[in-house]
Amino acid sequence: SGIFAINDNGTHWLDKIQPANDCLIHRGPDFHSTVLLGKAALGHCRLSIIDTSEAGNQPFVDSSGRYHMVLNGEIFNFKEIRNELLGLGYSFRSDSDTEVLLYAFIQFGKEVLNRLRGFFSFAIFDKQEDSIFIARDRFGVKPLYYYLNEDVLIFASEMKALIAAGIPREINPVALYRYFSLNYIPGSDSIYKGVKRMEPGTWMKVSSKGKECASYYTLADIHLQNNKPLNYQDACKQLEKALNEAVELRMISDVPLGAFLSGGIDSSIITALASKHTDHLKTFSIGFKDEPMFDETRYAKIIADKYKTDHTAFELSTDDMFDCLFDMLDCIDEPYADSSALAVFILSKYTRKEVTVALSGDGADEMFGGYNKHRAEYRMMHQGLLEKLVSLGSPLWGVLPQSRNNPLSNRFRQLNRFANAMKQSPADRYWSLCSISSANEVSQLLKYKDTGIVSDYISGLTNVFGYFDRMSSLEASLSADMNMVLPDDMLVKVDRMSMANALEVRNPFLDHKVVELAFSIPLDWKIDNYQQKKILKDSFKTLLPDEILNRRKHGFEVPLLKWFRGDLKDKIENHWLNPSFVESQNLFNPIYIQQLLKKVQSSNPGDSVAKVWALISFQNWWIKYHG
Repeated sequence: SGIFAINDNGTHWLDKIQPANDCLIHRGPDFHSTVLLGKAALGHCRLSIIDTSEAGNQPFVDSSGRYHMVLNGEIFNFKEIRNELLGLGYSFRSDSDTEVLLYAFIQFGKEVLNRLRGFFSFAIFDKQEDSIFIARDRFGVKPLYYYLNEDVLIFASEMKALIAAGIPREINPVALYRYFSLNYIPGSDSIYKGVKRMEPGTWMKVSSKGKECASYYTLADIHLQNNKPLNYQDACKQLEKALNEAVELRMISDVPLGAFLSGGIDSSIITALASKHTDHLKTFSIGFKDEPMFDETRYAKIIADKYKTDHTAFELSTDDMFDCLFDMLDCIDEPYADSSALAVFILSKYTRKEVTVALSGDGADEMFGGYNKHRAEYRMMHQGLLEKLVSLGSPLWGVLPQSRNNPLSNRFRQLNRFANAMKQSPADRYWSLCSISSANEVSQLLKYKDTGIVSDYISGLTNVFGYFDRMSSLEASLSADMNMVLPDDMLVKVDRMSMANALEVRNPFLDHKVVELAFSIPLDWKIDNYQQKKILKDSFKTLLPDEILNRRKHGFEVPLLKWFRGDLKDKIENHWLNPSFVESQNLFNPIYIQQLLKKVQSSNPGDSVAKVWALISFQNWWIKYHG
């Protein structure tokens, strides 16, 4: 966390650094400290991973006393950069990546960002120049929020620190519309006007002279490079080499390290590669005793046995999950309603008892076309008789029972979404396949009647929708996922849920060399008539048993419907969505909410469960921060 006074009016904010930093101790319980530096104040909470000695504590200051830095994350190639700096005459007092990054910035300036392999958000205060430089990693693995006006810049890894610093809290109606569309907030806007999320791959410098900001890395640049592999076999070899190197780099740690192992393709590949670089890899999976449709522990065990990992499967009942629900909701300091966050929270909580760092397979679905919506888009691009029949059956799918909690009704739900999506343009289709609620449904829910808000809520996302004008609809979908779904949903989920438990999660698929290779590969090497993530499976087929290679992708559904009809029914009706409380907020249409609650209790709940979950998550947040 940090505060920078742009002028004398901003200096009264500086003493807020302590309460802001105290909010982040869950992220770094090993050491925490703040420092006042004239026009700046910096705070840091440390999760000790590389050089666990006091020499690596932050805020970190260079030998001259001019530069002070705070870093959230890891620089995996720091030893290589350190050797280069040693050759240039620098000396070091620690073995930390923090010190290497600071001196590399002093030597190379903002160009250092292109040299880094890692995930990070960091800030460097130049005491002599009275300026501050902040930056975020290429794909947004590590978060960075900031509030900026003419007097002050306040920044932190989580919104709760900005709230503790006392920033103005006026709800951003565009962000609210987006939240209730997707169940998360996409893009650089946050739930509050005036608070922004730094976009992935960008930097900003602020001083009394003004603000400079720029992007140093975008996915669009990768598309322009056009470094396509010569042939399929060549691409498989390159992918195997790049991912193996990314895994090896991410095993650098001075504390215990393990890997998440769900039994899916992505985590199985990471486990197979990681086990090459250590003799005693610990792996962790989560099982659901009461939900056999979603229990994947059998597949995780196949991989664990093959690679002789020290494997732990946490077998949970529905009651065990429910016991963690309120702790998980309590982590959320900005509306967020991806219900699978509960599974990540629980897995992180139990994993942290054994290790401090875990490898994960995040990013592969977005890069290689692993989601159901990618298969749907492919089929719409290659329509045959079956697709046309599904489209013609639209009136039927609409009246059949729909729910995510039953295989047959879930299939009806998917057919209905597919048939409706076929009628739309590729960009509109992408948004609707990502959405939980349509624009019309959100308009019915919210009391805002400003038509400008309704048009703004999509038009502002140019870094997502711009792709649909210049490439095929499926390529555009993958690129849009990398720019929206990955940083704003998936990585938010992993960061908040793991760091709530002081567990660092590393994502080898998101090494920029792996991503660049993935986006140089032709689309038909990723997805065809028969399979998704084709090249990923072929590149690693010698490492994985057929049972893993050939199984269908499984999502995980938290048993929300069961809880909404049982354990949570009273709390929903008399607390979160109590009609008089809803009326007093003046945000929502109470009649629409009552209709949603009726649908949840009906024989055809459809997507009402996910919509009510978005409301619960919002209301829980509202009560905590606005109650």
